[in-house]
Amino acid sequence: MTESYVIIGDGIAGSSAAETLREEAPDADITVITDEGEALYNRILIKEFAKGKLPEAPISIHDESWYDERDVELRLNTHVKNLDPDAHTLETHEEEVIDYDKLLVATGGTPTQLPVDNSDAEGIHHFWTFQDARRIKESAESGEKAVIVGAGLLGIDLAAISGAQDIEAKYLMRGDAWWRYALSVEGAEIMHNAMRDIGVEPVFGSGVDHFETDDDGHVTAAVDPNGDRFECDWAGVAIGLNFNTEILQGTSVKQDGGVVVDQHMQSSVDDIYAAGDLTRFYDTILGEYGQNGSWGSAKEQGTIAAKNMVDPESAEFRWVSSYSITHFDFPFLSFGHPTIGDDEVEKKYSDTEYRRLALKDGKIVGGVLIGDLAPQSAYKRLMKEERVVGDQKEVLMQKKFDPDDLAPTQEQ
Repeated sequence: MTESYVIIGDGIAGSSAAETLREEAPDADITVITDEGEALYNRILIKEFAKGKLPEAPISIHDESWYDERDVELRLNTHVKNLDPDAHTLETHEEEVIDYDKLLVATGGTPTQLPVDNSDAEGIHHFWTFQDARRIKESAESGEKAVIVGAGLLGIDLAAISGAQDIEAKYLMRGDAWWRYALSVEGAEIMHNAMRDIGVEPVFGSGVDHFETDDDGHVTAAVDPNGDRFECDWAGVAIGLNFNTEILQGTSVKQDGGVVVDQHMQSSVDDIYAAGDLTRFYDTILGEYGQNGSWGSAKEQGTIAAKNMVDPESAEFRWVSSYSITHFDFPFLSFGHPTIGDDEVEKKYSDTEYRRLALKDGKIVGGVLIGDLAPQSAYKRLMKEERVVGDQKEVLMQKKFDPDDLAPTQEQ
């Protein structure tokens, strides 16, 4: 009998899984279901579109012919409303029942809405889909003032969009630094100055208590917990994701801040796998469960899941993720899990060059590089090798770091 594989979600995790399934199972039936109205596009580049730097065309990765050529059935604008793991079936919003032998859930997440008054007002944007980018671009091109909320990797994209569109923006942060769990104030100040250079002013010890609107329900200002008022024509909010796991409600699929999967992307229920943002996966490098929403990680998870759907436990997810920012006059890169650990080492080399490594049990578990990205490969390799280097911090922070300068493990 021909195997039937169904993938819910056509982001990079679902798409890479479909491609791998076709390579590994040439005769299988493969169906990709997505509630979006367009096939896979580059989520990394939608910020460049919103900045006005790219037209729409280069953002698309796959058109519908890509699926046709691989004999993959693509169902756009289709919502899965029910899943029956025992019967190996799912039901769409049109009440169509689809059978599967193996299922991959790669539904990602939906941006979290601020729990404050008027957070759903017209002109308040989240930044996740291509349609979000279109709306933000329209607001940025017609407005003069903006408020940004969310001191993380997506929030800074909104800040950069404001700067590129010559918007006067206030970037409201609850703490005393941008991405304060991954950077010291000293390291973050490099990013703060870069924001100021493009017309975006960081506001610390702030946040949003509520939004104000006009008679038409359009946002006009954000008021922070201190009572300070910031006028705006639009606002961008990036405070995290709510994972799209509604279809798993009522099933035995284990969840713990995400869908729990092992190193093979297998969930707690037979024949159901998960990949991408919504997973809480077993990280074989850390030796514990972790999460990562980077593009590269999601792509690799989709590939690993597909291989195991065809040949169970044949492939293992072992990956050091990275995320880069190219909005400013210097590059920025984070890798691994820079917000965790029990120790750290950092050094600032100039006004635009900085490094920080997060350590746990003496091993590198993540890091941030600003300015000079040359050491990234060496650091990531040490992390993947799980090498104990925590007692050689001076060597790790050498400007021209060479792992050969580290003392051999047995001599430490």
